[in-house]
Amino acid sequence: MRRGTTVREIRNEQLKLSAFHDQLDNGLDVYVIPREGFKQTYAMFSTKYGSIDREFVVPGESEPTIVPDGIAHFLEHKMFEQENGEDVFKTFARYGAMSNAFTSFDTTAYLFSSTDFLDENLTTLLNYVQEPFFTDENVEKEKGIIEQEIRMYDDDPNWRVYFNLIEGMYQVHPIAIDIAGTVETIQQIDKDTLYKCYNTFYHPSNMSVVVVGDCDPAHVHALIRENQAGKKFQRQPEIERIFPDEPTPVRRARHEERMLISMPKLQFGYKDMSRPTGKDMIINEYATSIGLEALIGKSSALFNKMYEEGIVDKRFGWSYDATPRFAHSLFGGNSKDPDRVLQVVEAAFAEALQNGISEADFNRARNKMIGQMVSTLDSARAIARHFTTYTFRNADFFDIIDVMENLTLEQVNQRLREHLVPEMLTVSIVLPK
Repeated sequence: MRRGTTVREIRNEQLKLSAFHDQLDNGLDVYVIPREGFKQTYAMFSTKYGSIDREFVVPGESEPTIVPDGIAHFLEHKMFEQENGEDVFKTFARYGAMSNAFTSFDTTAYLFSSTDFLDENLTTLLNYVQEPFFTDENVEKEKGIIEQEIRMYDDDPNWRVYFNLIEGMYQVHPIAIDIAGTVETIQQIDKDTLYKCYNTFYHPSNMSVVVVGDCDPAHVHALIRENQAGKKFQRQPEIERIFPDEPTPVRRARHEERMLISMPKLQFGYKDMSRPTGKDMIINEYATSIGLEALIGKSSALFNKMYEEGIVDKRFGWSYDATPRFAHSLFGGNSKDPDRVLQVVEAAFAEALQNGISEADFNRARNKMIGQMVSTLDSARAIARHFTTYTFRNADFFDIIDVMENLTLEQVNQRLREHLVPEMLTVSIVLPK
C-alpha cells in the first residue's frame, strides 16, 4: 500500500487484521479496514452524539445549553432531506447500495453497504451528512412523522417492557428518556435548535468514518481527504457534556404494565455503577459477559432448567452494555410465569455468588464467546459497527479476543460478586389485560 504521510497502520498479528487510520486537518478520524475477498463493502459515518447528550456547553460559549428530549433522533431524520430536493435513498439505489441510519443513546450513524461503486457511494455519504437543510416548514412536517413513530413504540410491548426496565434502573440519568423523546418534547424542536446541535456535534472532530471491505486503503483515504479539503471546517475544541450525578440505588425495584398481549413479557437487570475506561472497560465487560453466559446462557444448566419447566422459551436471553456513561445487564423474554422465573434465577445467582461458577462452565462460556467474536470478523457490517463503538469509547476492538483469552476464573467470579448485587436488581413485566 502507498501510505500517506499521516496514515498509521494499527496491526493485530493474532487476528491478522489492520486498520489504517488518518486524522484529517479538520479533526475527522478515518479508518479503513481492508478485508481481501469480501464481496461487500460497508461504510459508517458516525458522530459521538446520542439521546443522552441533552445538556452541553457549545465550544466558544460559556453557558450550558439544554435541548428538548429526542433531538438527536429528530436530527437523524432530517439529514436525509437535501436542499436540491434529491432523495438520498434513490441516489444510493442508483449505485446499488443499501443505506440506513440509526440513533442510539450515545451515537448517531449513517451507513451504506454495496458491492460496487464505492467511490460514488462514499462521496454521497460524506456529502449528504455534511449538507444539512432545515427550514421551518420541513421541521414542522417531520414532527408529524416522528409523532407516529413514538406512538408506534408506545404500543409495542417489547419496547415497553424494555424501557420500563431502563426507567426503573436510573433515577436522573438521561438514558431513562426515550431515544425519540415524547410527543410533547418534539414540539419544542425548531430549525435553530437543530442547527445548533448539528454545528456542535456534527463537526468532523467529533466524528469518524469507518470503511470495511476488499478495498485499497490508500485510495479510500485519498478520496476522503480530497472530499474534506473542499469543505470549510475550523478546528473545534472538545465539547463539554453535562450529566447529572446518578445516585447508586435503582429508581424502583419492580414495574408492571398491562397491554393487549397473549403471553407475559419479563425483563430484569442489574444497574452497574462501575466506569472503567480503555482496555479496563473491555476487561470489565467480558469478565461480566463470560460470567453471565456461564450462568444463564443457552447451554447453561439454569437456562435448561427453566426451559424444561416451560417457564421460558428459546428467545429468552441476556446482554451486558458498558459505556463510559452507563452500564447494566439485561435478561428476559416471554414467560407464562414471570415470578417463577425470578424465583429460580435469584436462587441460582445467589448460589453462584456464594460458590462461584465452575471451571468447566467458565471454559465453556469463554470458548463460546471467543468463537462468536471470531465469526464477527467474517462480516464487514459487524466489524464496522464494533470498531466504531469501541473507538468512540476510547477502547480497541482488536483487544477483545486477547482480553477473553487472558481472563481467569477468579476474575470472572469476582466480577459476578460485584455486579449481581440484589439491591441493584430491577424488574419490568408486561401482563395481558
